[in-house]
Amino acid sequence: MNINFSRVQKQRLRELDAPLNLQEKSFSSVQERDTDFRNTEQLLIRQSKQHLVETWNTHHRPALCALEAKLTNVLIQNGFVQVVTPIILAKGLLAKMSITPEQPLFKQVFWISEDKCLRPMLAPNLYYLIGKFTRLFEKPIRVFEIGPCFRKDSKGGHHLNEFTMLNLVELGSPEEKGRQKLEKLAAIVMDAAEIQDYQLIPARSDVYGETIDVVAGLEVGSGVIGPNALDTQWGWIDPWIGIGFGLERLVMVSKGHQNIQRIGRALIYFDGVRLNI
Repeated sequence: MNINFSRVQKQRLRELDAPLNLQEKSFSSVQERDTDFRNTEQLLIRQSKQHLVETWNTHHRPALCALEAKLTNVLIQNGFVQVVTPIILAKGLLAKMSITPEQPLFKQVFWISEDKCLRPMLAPNLYYLIGKFTRLFEKPIRVFEIGPCFRKDSKGGHHLNEFTMLNLVELGSPEEKGRQKLEKLAAIVMDAAEIQDYQLIPARSDVYGETIDVVAGLEVGSGVIGPNALDTQWGWIDPWIGIGFGLERLVMVSKGHQNIQRIGRALIYFDGVRLNI
């Protein structure tokens, strides 16, 4: 007879970020199971405390902050210009992205007034800025932004209401085909995140239509090859490539965490470790 960890034991192992293979072990007796659980729990507690101490004593930056800094440096080295845009977004900018009351994403928006919201994505501001830049600078235009976004997202181990996005856009670069350029830009980000095992998979978006997802066990990013039907709203006429990445998901995959809550902005976790261990 195979005996698995109890529901309470599994919950405790998840709290300690135990790998899935440890959580799914089976045993021949309850005594064997409980002994293994106690030993595993103590090992995970020691490892968690050791990580906390090392992080504190070495003034180590949490993985999310370290990745943000690394991506900023790498993208600047590759010819991109960083921008910083408002977190509060006008309702009209969402409408230009086709996010209207009839669109599913509209219901996930955090509204702070009748016509203002916390941005659910970086794209509207980048569309607006790049439209201005094309009148000031020679093409190609290469920009990126890293910053918080907010959605009333579904609960689960892969979703956060407050998360960090990286969006990078290159407009008006004719020397390469769109797919080839998208692959190169995705590789820059995934290399920086230290994730080598990933795929580019065709998908569809309620906003953009045809997209290409970056998948590393779970979706960590989504890319678009323009021109796109939305472009006329913003006065774009050039071909472009854009990719958006969720930084918490990149860290989750890179570090092998089971729950994205460990990576996001939190009061009960520090650099992936639960403080009340």
